[in-house]
Amino acid sequence: MVRVMPVFLAGAAAVLAATEQASKPSFVVEKHPAIWDIVPRDARIQKIAGDFRFTEGPVWNRSGYLLFSDIPANTIYKWVPSGTVTVFRNPSGNSNGLTYDKQRRLIACEHSTRRVTRTEKDGSITVLAERYEGKRLNSPNDVVVKSDGSIYFTDPPYGISPDQQELPFCGVYRISPKGELTLLISDFSRPNGLAFSPDEKRLYIADSSDRSHIRVFDVKPDGTLENGRLFAVLKTGEEGVPDGMKVDTQGNLYSTGPAGIWIFR
Repeated sequence: MVRVMPVFLAGAAAVLAATEQASKPSFVVEKHPAIWDIVPRDARIQKIAGDFRFTEGPVWNRSGYLLFSDIPANTIYKWVPSGTVTVFRNPSGNSNGLTYDKQRRLIACEHSTRRVTRTEKDGSITVLAERYEGKRLNSPNDVVVKSDGSIYFTDPPYGISPDQQELPFCGVYRISPKGELTLLISDFSRPNGLAFSPDEKRLYIADSSDRSHIRVFDVKPDGTLENGRLFAVLKTGEEGVPDGMKVDTQGNLYSTGPAGIWIFR
């Protein structure tokens, strides 16, 4: 495995660094020469929209638009390539992570409502998970859907105060295609982003606490996890922790981290 150090400015910094004018792109900053095996040398970072409060959960719709959450604004926004941004849903339950299921229905992790929901084709909302063993979830954060239709999500306490937490742990869960909720892992401090390998045999999960690491688990045939082990520690002394993650079709793992986006090959 080759570790590629931070190559883009991450999170809010990326928006500020890109430029105040959406039409003026910024250059990719090389932190490791292997970046050019993945990113074209003429690639540019461009700010496509702004004036939001705290953006999360970007997900592309095959129809040609982007959805993303603005957590404190309690809104899911819709961006189209022409540059127009409109409100997709408000209130959103202070949604965070977003993804689609096999039927292209939107799956959302909602902070203030402490649940995972699905937006049906008619716009109605179906609650998929909100309690575990009778106790309210903490604050569902990020979510991925496996090809068999099962839904995996993380549940740190970021959206609640300590006195609101009913569960004594921060879990990683699976919702089966039949709707059954299973606790998979309970020893994370702040479980956050998660992503499958292309063959879905491994699941990567970020811990955004001071551990600042990514663990990887083998996915068993029944969808549960085993053989958890440390994949990477993202610490450089600079600001930032692993948070959102994606894996491309070649198996490269992209994660936010100190000073930028980290790519693992």
